[in-house]
Amino acid sequence: MNGFILASQSPRRKQLLAWADLQFDIIVSAADEDFPLDMEVQDVPVYIAKNKALAVQEKIKNELPVHKGKWIIAADTIVVLDHEIIGKPVDREDAIAILQKLSGKTHRVITGVYLMNDTDTRFFSETTLVHFHPLTLAQIAYYIDQYQPYDKAGAYGIQDWIGVIGIKGIEGDFYNVMGLPVSKLLSYLPTTIES
Repeated sequence: MNGFILASQSPRRKQLLAWADLQFDIIVSAADEDFPLDMEVQDVPVYIAKNKALAVQEKIKNELPVHKGKWIIAADTIVVLDHEIIGKPVDREDAIAILQKLSGKTHRVITGVYLMNDTDTRFFSETTLVHFHPLTLAQIAYYIDQYQPYDKAGAYGIQDWIGVIGIKGIEGDFYNVMGLPVSKLLSYLPTTIES
């Protein structure tokens, strides 16, 4: 497979696409992650992913024409507890507060994916439920200090230590919680590119 661009600097998304044996280049999107405040929660990640894809498409058009015609893969992942979107922590204190909120509860992880090239667009979202065991403050502080999860929505990575000791179970796609529902993504790619 070839002809793909990952519009992300996320090491986890890069790893997941590599595991799928997808050949791709990385062009980082400069798009912001703002969204209308009255938008339905489940629509937010697709909206942000679309803006990332459009920003990369503009960059290709103006600066990197060698990539013209390739499929752009953009994604955004949010953590939702009840109806509150929980973003990336701003500092250690915020990360502690976030994980204390998630402790002992079930939250949703929603990833929006937006695919586009010069002539076509495709998009979808995937939701996974994550059930946390109750976490002690000592466990939370240890995780934050050892793993520095400041670039992760919800202040955790399921593939980290916290996932091993803190997650009781999930309902849905594990890789979606890592940041990209790869199996579903592959089903949306054109069969001519997959062959």
